[in-house]
Amino acid sequence: MSDNVIEVRGLLKLYGATRAVDAIDLDIRRGEIFGLLGPNGAGKTTTILMLLGLTEASGGTVNVLGFDPVRQPLQVKRRVGYLPDAVGFYDHLTARENLRYTARLLAIPRRDAEKRISDAMESVQLADVLDKRVATFSRGMRQRLGIAEIVMKQAEVAILDEPTSGLDPHATFELLEMIRGLKKAGVAVLISSHLLDRVQSVCDRVALFNRGKIALMGSVVELANQVLGAGHPILVEASGVDIAVALRGVEGVQTVVPEGAPGSGNGAWRVVADRDVRAAVAQRIVSSGGSLTRLADLQPSLEEVYTRYFEEVRDAA
Repeated sequence: MSDNVIEVRGLLKLYGATRAVDAIDLDIRRGEIFGLLGPNGAGKTTTILMLLGLTEASGGTVNVLGFDPVRQPLQVKRRVGYLPDAVGFYDHLTARENLRYTARLLAIPRRDAEKRISDAMESVQLADVLDKRVATFSRGMRQRLGIAEIVMKQAEVAILDEPTSGLDPHATFELLEMIRGLKKAGVAVLISSHLLDRVQSVCDRVALFNRGKIALMGSVVELANQVLGAGHPILVEASGVDIAVALRGVEGVQTVVPEGAPGSGNGAWRVVADRDVRAAVAQRIVSSGGSLTRLADLQPSLEEVYTRYFEEVRDAA
């Protein structure tokens, strides 16, 4: 039995002669956080609209939790939570009244709805403003209210469009923690964003859109290997040993270069290998008489992958 909650095959959207989405394939698994990346006009928003059944595909198929979003829209809306860039709550109503309205639309019994609303607002740390009008809410509070609505619905899929845009660092950290909470609850989360560092911090996989097509798809490490040829980088700090000399002949090690350190053989060094060589590196440093002070994975930068890819596209054109 497939664990996919979203399955897309050959999805196409035409606007006249323009292919806004050009025959893409996409699978998103239960409990996965998946990022849609790409410049404006690349096809991300159009893809989201087709997943929600808000615009009809010109070709291909969309399956969301076993339902066709266009032909079975109510089945999809009951199971999918959507947080748009501009959250559409009623300013003149309180947070409780807004969530009650959503609950009535979903035909949730009143007693169940009240418990769900209280629990959801508690989970996003808004219980103390449950009866405040949404007009008084900051953008960060509105975004958290949007997460509360997803929790209250007990959605199985959450689609978030630029969820951290315009938020200060503290509000961003809190919202990202709430998104991780959705994942822990088994919710599949689809994030469309241009804030690459924030996407990288939460996403299990990403898809890079370009001109309606998915150009690259996978984990950040997999994308880095495709675009940067980065291998497996680690940071090594040690004293009492020439690291470059000590690591000669360690199986899998490809390059050893200083990282923000003078070329004395001490300090911080960047080691790139074709596998995880941390154990072998540590053993060699110690056996060479050195004292290992730091050994850390260096996560490849999604921003570097993104920039390099589009530089190559531009150069090819």
